[in-house]
Amino acid sequence: MNHAWLKDAVAKAVPGLADERIVSVRAARGGDIGESYQVETERRKLFVKVRRDMPADLFRREAEGLGLLRRAEALAVPEPLYAGEIPGLAGGMLALEWIETGPARPETIEALGAGLAAQHRRTSPDGRYGLHADNDIGLLPQANAWRDSWVAFWRDCRLLPMAKLAEARGLLPKGRRDGLLKLADRLDAWLPDRPAASLLHGDLWNGNWLAGADGRPWLIDPAVYYGDRECDLAFSELFGGFPARFYAAYREALPPDPGYEERKPIYQLYHLLVHLILFGEAYGPSVDRVLRRYAGGA
Repeated sequence: MNHAWLKDAVAKAVPGLADERIVSVRAARGGDIGESYQVETERRKLFVKVRRDMPADLFRREAEGLGLLRRAEALAVPEPLYAGEIPGLAGGMLALEWIETGPARPETIEALGAGLAAQHRRTSPDGRYGLHADNDIGLLPQANAWRDSWVAFWRDCRLLPMAKLAEARGLLPKGRRDGLLKLADRLDAWLPDRPAASLLHGDLWNGNWLAGADGRPWLIDPAVYYGDRECDLAFSELFGGFPARFYAAYREALPPDPGYEERKPIYQLYHLLVHLILFGEAYGPSVDRVLRRYAGGA
């Protein structure tokens, strides 16, 4: 495949790259959004993600999230080298340092758990929940308006916006809709109002971390905001793939608060709604099970 357009775009966009000859471009795994490539120059390798039918802001927001995680200095995070328009073309592009991967050794997995706990100790400056700007989870918008109450944030910025999107796509029959609204009105029965406002990855499934060849765990593809740290843990458990060593290392460094198991399905519900919207009714029964448990509906 002729990648001349990509070579030209990367050379123009990434600072300093105009002086480096690009020697190869090949398709790469990684990133659910857009086309992914390994771009190799005479001096280094880059991971480049492009999507010509999406706005550049999508990639700018991802780069900003990576920057926030990098500044936490808790886990390794690839450095964003460019995020913005594709020079000369429509769409957006993100260029990151390339991560050489290796086996997920026991010590790598333990470092991931301990590192996530260290990241969760980083909290918002004023204790509020959200972020200074909205961002995205997958291809869906994620609202992050600041809230002083965690219950209000989870209701107004997580459950209700996704319920609205699901309804617009015909995925919210009356029983499911009524159950969601009932749960939204009763969240204070299960969720704490003022937990620590931890820095969250926001989309922590097993595909969003890498075991580096250097033995370090790396975080990728975040949907960052400040919120209850249990949200990251709950999503990590939803689809599995994280070994017991990960949870043991996390709990040793930062034990979950009492009642986590009772709150976990409510936090997982947000991601189930995301998957319902993105992938369809196959996720409907899982949404309904949570609603029956907490709202007696659906």
